Amino acid sequence: MKIATWNVNSLKVRQQHVIDWLELSHADVLCLQELKMPDEKFPRAELADKGYRSWFAGQKTYNGVAILVRDGIEVDETQVVRNIPGFEDEQQRVIALTAGGARIVSAYFPNGQAPGTDKFAYKLRWLEALQQWLKDELQAHPKLALLGDYNIAPEDRDVHDPKAWEGQNLVSPEERAAFANLVELGLIDVFRKFDQPEKAFSWWDYRMLAFRRNAGLRIDHILLSPALAEGCTLCEVDKTPRKWDQPSDHAPVIAQLA
Repeated sequence: MKIATWNVNSLKVRQQHVIDWLELSHADVLCLQELKMPDEKFPRAELADKGYRSWFAGQKTYNGVAILVRDGIEVDETQVVRNIPGFEDEQQRVIALTAGGARIVSAYFPNGQAPGTDKFAYKLRWLEALQQWLKDELQAHPKLALLGDYNIAPEDRDVHDPKAWEGQNLVSPEERAAFANLVELGLIDVFRKFDQPEKAFSWWDYRMLAFRRNAGLRIDHILLSPALAEGCTLCEVDKTPRKWDQPSDHAPVIAQLA
């Protein structure tokens, strides 16, 4: 089963990009972030015409997450979860379901703005709530995949210029510690299971020709439980859609599971 994650930075703008990429990649499960649309605007019918069923938690203008599953893959609709249970939050950032026997979580982690701000404090609270919920989810679902835009670059090698970014949002010690806490649950960053090119990133600012200069960050991740990670045969960033007209500032990350 091929699973993937992609922050599309507005599904309204990039609906055709998603459809085109699904046809190119043959992904079985695609997790989307930053839909930036309410539920009633979600293109369920258009995606169904291309052979994908959709589950989503939308929000006008901001946030929003979805999971697309190829027809023929069994989905347990009784176990769909929207947002982190027990964590009161108006922002639509999490959706989870069970597909093909695996628990799939699509998450759009808060950006955080900057250390010391209210938005950063919210990010840390959200990360703590996510960790506690996933601890229970892993007990119930040994085969679990956490995919999404984490808004965290976990190591200096995930940053094009670590010195320039030192102490800033996305790379702060607090955020990296929260990422490490997810790994300590038993989750595995499968991108690092394989040899990767140097300076392999998933996000590039629209400004200052960042993509052309490869001045990016690796902030989109796929973390797998051991039961899934042992059968993972590939994990890579697909930079192809970042080269299209009016692209998202993120590129898809793909993992192939046995």
